[in-house]
Amino acid sequence: MKQISKKQELWNHKTPVVFSPLFAWPPKPKDAFLELTKRWATISRNVLFLAIAFLVFRYLIADVTALRSLSLGWVGTIFLRNYLLMLVIAGGLHLYLFTFRMQGNRLKYDPREKLAKSRKFSFQNQVWDNIFWSLASGTTIWSIYEVLYFWGVANGVIATLTLSEYPLVFLTWLLVLPVLTSSHFYFIHRLLHWPPLYRTVHILHHRNIQIGPWSGLSMHPVEHVLYISSVLVHFVIPSHPVILLLHLYSRCLGPAFSHAGFEKLQVGDTIIVTAADFHHQLHHRYFECNYGTTDAPWDKWFGTDHDGTDEATIRIRKQRKQRTAAGLD
Repeated sequence: MKQISKKQELWNHKTPVVFSPLFAWPPKPKDAFLELTKRWATISRNVLFLAIAFLVFRYLIADVTALRSLSLGWVGTIFLRNYLLMLVIAGGLHLYLFTFRMQGNRLKYDPREKLAKSRKFSFQNQVWDNIFWSLASGTTIWSIYEVLYFWGVANGVIATLTLSEYPLVFLTWLLVLPVLTSSHFYFIHRLLHWPPLYRTVHILHHRNIQIGPWSGLSMHPVEHVLYISSVLVHFVIPSHPVILLLHLYSRCLGPAFSHAGFEKLQVGDTIIVTAADFHHQLHHRYFECNYGTTDAPWDKWFGTDHDGTDEATIRIRKQRKQRTAAGLD
């Protein structure tokens, strides 16, 4: 293990970031199997989102055939439900971690960081800025994708599979989904760092150097369309509606956790669930690195990874200076 410097000790994270063993070479079958299955066999936000998806589909979308015609009733219900989910998840995390500070700075990646008030934010306040963009744009566009999907299913335009007839396909979707979303995120995210798109679109998200739960889905509408577009795979490749909902929740509610700024959620001395993502925390600090997630090692393959070490910081800063000198930024 690399030695941790005094500078690195500012981070409440003591080990370098590592990628999924699924892509390790030489192969590590046991580690790969555990990586694929542990997110569904342990208490995690993934299991939370899966449970919500099952409950929503079972009790709130019982008859898909009733959705053949667009109507204010069912469309409005989807919008309202998603706004409430965002308020409960992102709002609950913010209240717990930042308003009431229920775990203080314990397991906070950078205890020095505080959410900001600045003219660069809408309403001159980071939290209100983030809430506005997460709800007015993010949750709205998420809901539009969901409405289009269920309208397409109801009208036979989009094919689906039943869990009782295709349990193995359902399981396969669960295992493949993290890699699929990680890969899509990497390439969309790199596109958004193309200078013209960064200056006009992605910069809104990067106002947030110090991040919190509401920062996760605080984006420009164009970015929301691109970021959530990975769910279009279900429009062309049959899956179960629960998988579609799980995919949407991981994309739209998941960022509230990954941007929480705390490695784990803790009640008293008991750790409840893994929260934020140090790999992405580093992206908000250094920008030109860690475009994807650790579920697929695209950052490592393309040389854009930052594992949290001082050596990686030096390398990333050197690369940025070279890009600036070459007129690429």
